[in-house]
Amino acid sequence: MIKKAHQAYNSGDFLSAFELYHELVEQNSAEAMTSLGFMYQNAKACEQNDAKALELYEKASLLEHPLAFFNLAILYMNGLGGVEHDQFKAHDLYMQAAVREVVPAMYEVALMLERGLGCLQNFSEAAFWYEEGAKRGHLESFNNLGVLYKDGHGVIQDEAKCFICFSRAADGGLAEGLYNLGQLHDQGIGCEIDHDKALELCRQAAFKGHEKAKEIIKNLQEDGQIVF
Repeated sequence: MIKKAHQAYNSGDFLSAFELYHELVEQNSAEAMTSLGFMYQNAKACEQNDAKALELYEKASLLEHPLAFFNLAILYMNGLGGVEHDQFKAHDLYMQAAVREVVPAMYEVALMLERGLGCLQNFSEAAFWYEEGAKRGHLESFNNLGVLYKDGHGVIQDEAKCFICFSRAADGGLAEGLYNLGQLHDQGIGCEIDHDKALELCRQAAFKGHEKAKEIIKNLQEDGQIVF
């Protein structure tokens, strides 16, 4: 039945999904609890109810459902559902999700470790979790791992690895990855200097809404250096 419920949700039949998830929750399905909580959180076939979402996520987390830990972490990180904003609790929950193979949680754990949010700042641990996310194709993890390799934070500075990481993020269409790869081509870091390539990547990043890239393109246009 859970597969049928997911199919209904993915096809946009939220009412059917909502009813099916409710039935499965009565059968103590942690997966259904997590999905139903998400529907309450995002007002799908019901009024938004973060408190109800919190209740369902907490029940599912007791059954150790990976995404329940992740969704709970979001509530604590943002102070939603009647809980206080608590970065330490959020970090712990993200970690619970990360060790259970939730890829976005790996990124969030790494980001918090890099910035010292809800935990002691630890660049090497951040690099570990960015790499775990990158191994699974997470674009933001590739990009942020590239930054660590560029600056030598938590890893040995490595321009070649930095270039590879930014390239993977850019190939996936991530605006920040496109911008960062353009900067490497502009400065000849990990590659030969290629201003034309750098400009093209900057254009692509600007098109995707990257603010710094948009500012660069605007300034170049105003100076009459390019026609965009």
